Amino acid sequence: MGDLVSMNNIIILGAQWGDEGKGKVVDLLADRFDIVTRYQGGHNAGHTVYVGPQKFVLKLIPSGILRGKRAVIGNGVVIDPGALLDEIRALEKVGINVAEHLSISNRAHVIFPFHRLVEKASEAREGRVAIGTTSRGIGPCYEDKIARRGIRVADLLDRDNFRAQFDALAADKQTFADAFHIPDKIDYEKVRGEYEEFASRIRDMVCDTSRLLNQSMAAGKRVLFEGAQGTMLDVDHGTYPFVTSSSASAGGACTGAGVAPTRIHGVLGVSKAYVTRVGSGPFPTELADADGELIRKKGNEFGAVTGRPRRCGWFDVPLLRYTAAINGFDSIIITKLDVLDEFPAIKVCTGYKINGRVTDEFPATSCETEAIEAVYETLPGWHGSTRGATSYEALPDGAKRYLGYLSEQVGVEIGCISTGPERNETILIPGSRFAKLVG
Repeated sequence: MGDLVSMNNIIILGAQWGDEGKGKVVDLLADRFDIVTRYQGGHNAGHTVYVGPQKFVLKLIPSGILRGKRAVIGNGVVIDPGALLDEIRALEKVGINVAEHLSISNRAHVIFPFHRLVEKASEAREGRVAIGTTSRGIGPCYEDKIARRGIRVADLLDRDNFRAQFDALAADKQTFADAFHIPDKIDYEKVRGEYEEFASRIRDMVCDTSRLLNQSMAAGKRVLFEGAQGTMLDVDHGTYPFVTSSSASAGGACTGAGVAPTRIHGVLGVSKAYVTRVGSGPFPTELADADGELIRKKGNEFGAVTGRPRRCGWFDVPLLRYTAAINGFDSIIITKLDVLDEFPAIKVCTGYKINGRVTDEFPATSCETEAIEAVYETLPGWHGSTRGATSYEALPDGAKRYLGYLSEQVGVEIGCISTGPERNETILIPGSRFAKLVG
């Protein structure tokens, strides 16, 4: 991939089903970059960052803003302006000048209240397989985008055109509501007025962010691309249909930010030392026992946005090999290693048995994935604490063996290890490709 010293622009994304701790990693590395860009998803994905006693849950704004960096919301994101303004107000209350640092793509699509209504009705419809969405209107907004009837931020700022587009889309949604006998009523005229007010409040932060990014990169600025959710929720490559509505893998950074693939110099995957999942869908290593409950308790595995308890399971090697191949991981960051400190033995899934056939290939259909019996290797735990360790040498020998085993099985180096939620509870491996990429 050329001279690592000259590499500037990096993608960081989830290697599992999301909630891997990307917010902390982005916050940790943001000082080394000039711009942090979010390129897909909506306000259903919360990145949690701890700065001393303060806890920040960022849903739309890239966490680099906490470091005073230029934060960009790309065209691939769908935006609920009300939720965005709430987030801006929360950050301004603690002294962060959001207006000075945030840029919003004029090509990003806008979420409206009727999108939430459609999603709730769709999830509850008889005979439909429930996906377990957050019902924030994100999927229906992406549906309108692909159907070429969506409203973008640029349209929102053009008052006359916005009114015509909004009225047409509102009439379409009312027809849907009538057809499915949805009792909830929306005051469309009131909503239109609210969104015109939203437009006036975000106008000065809106621009062509693709142009901003490309000009910045041409001038030698470093850009960190921040993914939401995780690869296994990617609409193309995840556990379909139990996926999100956007491209959560590395390829989504190019389309969702408007930059060429040749502008990207490295991809870093974030993975927990175990696996979690929120919502419905297959989960080969899920633990419905005391071990799963202990992981949930020790890892505080509850959704940052929804508060929903996360499903927990052992580390899944075939899954990580799959996401490493899709994304081309240069290095992996392992988070929440300290959660496993109390286990005398730790299982690692090394293969799948599907209808009597052993394979290490992740299947395409949910039926096959639901039929997986995980094949495990058992490793000894470590009799010591990893919490807060800041050097590899400080880790117990058992923890080192566990990490080495994961890296060997997945086929990608582990270049960074998180041993707690604070910024300084992190180990960067000297000489790793990770260290060279982030500079």
